[in-house]
Formats: sequence, C-alpha cells, structure tokens
Amino acid sequence: MGSLGTLELVIILVVVLLVFGVGRIGKLGSELGKGISSFREGVKEGKVGDAVVDETETTEKSEA
Repeated sequence: MGSLGTLELVIILVVVLLVFGVGRIGKLGSELGKGISSFREGVKEGKVGDAVVDETETTEKSEA
C-alpha cells in the first residue's frame, strides 16, 4: 500500500512538468547541483580545517 508504482510516478512527473514547466525544472536542477557541489567543498574544507586545528593543539600541548 505504501509503495509507488510506475504509473503513479509517471502521473507525478506529468503534474510536476505542468506546474513548473520544462525550463524552470532545468534551472532548479542546475541550482540543486551547484548547491550540492558547494556543500561537498565545505565538508572537505571542514575536514582539512579540523586536521589543522588538531595539529595546532598537539603542538601547543607539547610546547607547554
């Protein structure tokens, strides 16, 4: 009862196309892709930043 079949997915796709139009869906997809890319870059920078902080803390502790 909870799963969607092929026919239901096609109907949903047609309704979405009618509401938003093909051009707008393309723009939304592009913006979504850019957002995901930015998020991934931020996560990578955060991991690198954490490694730098850990090294700094280790250096400060050993100097004390």
